[in-house]
Amino acid sequence: MKSLLRGALAALMLVSFALAAAPAFARDKVVYHINDAEHQALAGLRNVRNQLDTVPDTDIVVVAHAQGVDFLMESYKDAATVGPLVSALHARGVKFEVCEITLKQRNLKKEQFVLDADFTPSGVVELTRLQQKGYAYIKP
Repeated sequence: MKSLLRGALAALMLVSFALAAAPAFARDKVVYHINDAEHQALAGLRNVRNQLDTVPDTDIVVVAHAQGVDFLMESYKDAATVGPLVSALHARGVKFEVCEITLKQRNLKKEQFVLDADFTPSGVVELTRLQQKGYAYIKP
């Protein structure tokens, strides 16, 4: 009986130590997919802002490809509206990834993009990679 009690106590202690060492919750991770700037960019940026306002320590990556890269270009038609929002979100830790395949296909240069933009070899591959790393997928 004593050995059974000792075993149960030892197991209880191990579980207690494991629970104490585990974080209370995992940090939220989200990837936003933008492939049509005209119809998705502003709504998507507002969603990102709302998410950060609610859960400030969320890791967020915005992946843009195809026509979705336009909102990150300095010459974007609505730059006066989205530019300050992109800058503010970037300052809060949001990463903006532009697909280099899109640049090649559309004959665009990295110099045409806002300073807050980073570049990834393939937007679709980046979306896949992030989801495999546990990022929730959102398509505004």
